[in-house]
Amino acid sequence: MTMDIALITAGQMYRYHLRQTVVGDGRRPAHTSLVKAQEEAGVPVGRWMGRGLAALGLAVGDVVTEAQLRNLFGERGRHPHADLIEADLLAEGKSPKAAWKAGALGRRVKVTGFDLVFRPQPTIYLLWALGDDETRRVIEATHERAIQRVLEWIEDQVAVIRFGKDGVYQVRPSGGLVAARFRHYEARSGMPLLHDHLWLSVKGQRLNGKWGSVHSEVMFENTIAASALYNEIVMAEVCEALGLASEPRTVTPGRRPVMEIAGVPHELIHWTSRRSAQIAACLTDLEREYVTATDDDGNLKFAPEVSERTRAKLNRIAALKTRPTKPRPRSLTQLRQDWRDSARAFLAAGADLIDSLLELARAAAAAIRARVAAVVDVGLAAVAVTATVFVMNKDGCFHRRHLLAEARRHLALVQRGRRREPGLDATIVNTAIAAHCTDITEARTERGEEPDYRLYTARWAPAAPPRSRTPAAVSGRDRRPAADPAAPFLPLQPGEWDIPRVPLRHDRAVIATAVLTARLRTARRTGRPLYDPAAHQPTTPAEQLLLFAQKQPPTAGRPAVDVAVLRTDLEAMELTAEQLGYLSRAGQHLSKLRKDANRRAHQAATGSAPDAQKAADAHRQDDQRAHQPHQPSPGQSPGAHR
Repeated sequence: MTMDIALITAGQMYRYHLRQTVVGDGRRPAHTSLVKAQEEAGVPVGRWMGRGLAALGLAVGDVVTEAQLRNLFGERGRHPHADLIEADLLAEGKSPKAAWKAGALGRRVKVTGFDLVFRPQPTIYLLWALGDDETRRVIEATHERAIQRVLEWIEDQVAVIRFGKDGVYQVRPSGGLVAARFRHYEARSGMPLLHDHLWLSVKGQRLNGKWGSVHSEVMFENTIAASALYNEIVMAEVCEALGLASEPRTVTPGRRPVMEIAGVPHELIHWTSRRSAQIAACLTDLEREYVTATDDDGNLKFAPEVSERTRAKLNRIAALKTRPTKPRPRSLTQLRQDWRDSARAFLAAGADLIDSLLELARAAAAAIRARVAAVVDVGLAAVAVTATVFVMNKDGCFHRRHLLAEARRHLALVQRGRRREPGLDATIVNTAIAAHCTDITEARTERGEEPDYRLYTARWAPAAPPRSRTPAAVSGRDRRPAADPAAPFLPLQPGEWDIPRVPLRHDRAVIATAVLTARLRTARRTGRPLYDPAAHQPTTPAEQLLLFAQKQPPTAGRPAVDVAVLRTDLEAMELTAEQLGYLSRAGQHLSKLRKDANRRAHQAATGSAPDAQKAADAHRQDDQRAHQPHQPSPGQSPGAHR
């Protein structure tokens, strides 16, 4: 995720940001003005953004001053010019209370804003750092436009102001929002890392002109969708402006690939990822401590395996433990020269490769665009998005925002750096909800009835094998998890089981996408419906909806798409023949598991419980016989069966 979010609260957190974030993550000297500190740190001054600036007497692009930041973010949400407003009213003879009230923007709040950090993909800021001045200016301009687009989406589709008792009423900020943007050039390791901190104020106006506060929970819920939108826009804008194309890159085996500029050597990414290597080494030690920690009685203190959520928490701890101090400040010109010298020394190809990065990327883009059609099949995209979200989310339940984030990732994968038509992501989401999702909302509040908070699940169970029994906990470094034949994941890398981890869901999502995409292609070719008629009564409980198929909505009137020239899903990921063969075998195994689950659930729903009980008893007997030692027959040696 290339957009992070954090709260800005009045008090200590605001003072921390004022001392470090606004001056390039450096340490701001005491009694130094903001402008002078930014000049010494080599970073540009902050700029105001947002449609809400007009109501505050500001304009887009105005320089951010320390007094404005203190009033808006440090004084619990006051007018940026509150000092001037109070001084004018006091000069007119108004009381101090009336003057102070005139400078307030509604009620005082503890959470005064959000710190949104936007950074492009590594290959983009590598071109920015190692390319010529024209390439640098183009990338900076596209980076700013992408941030502007995300801010507009937040203002129009995400941000809500709650008011009334218990916040039962919610409205969009009619005049927009206010944000201050601060540019940074480097990471704490001294390597290139173009990124911007966007301080987004929680204050916004309702239709009646009264000031309220944006609901913070809504912002956190839509962080992934906002990040996917930024990634898609900045990649498409850079590729269109410089004549480039994107390609998927697998960062961690078993996890979702990320889109990078094609033709840029991945060795340069390793050159910049010094912090990543330090965090990874520390994370390995923390994981080993987690799975081997015991209490005074010798029992394991934690789970015998590292889950995805636990690994994310340990990764944050590792990042804090290995966090270095910021290097001495340097100008952007000096930084770019030092980066070019360091990159030349790192790569074996040397100066020739560094000086021809843009030409290499354009040559790779020409080859990609020659074989990848600029066509998006909404039907295939809806299937892929629904299958991925269904598998990746806990219990197979999700909201519209999850589909929207995945639709934007899917478009970035399929388009390969091309601009898409506006609203295509929403079209894919609407198609997915109408054709492949079931509404299982049981709203208890008015908020639950809103479209953005309705709960959905898929109309199938394509990749949900039964959970295996957790292996017996064994302390020590030599412990390994038992093999699970019911979990068909992608091949493990060497040393994968050095630390037991819960298998990642993305592998199952890829398999589910492959199975359902093949089913959709077959349905289109044969004219048969994608789903079989429903095999249950309308009164079936919601928890059983995943085990039965439902009828496909009519598809008449949809335009025909030449799928033969379309690269989507697995094809766009360019998996090897061995991996595709593995996915095919795993998909067949999952299909058998799904049919068996449907059969047993149908027996339970139709009242044939004795048959289901017999099947369960027979299954347990098979398990017992499978674990019994082999007994040789008369006249047979004990090792004859081997």
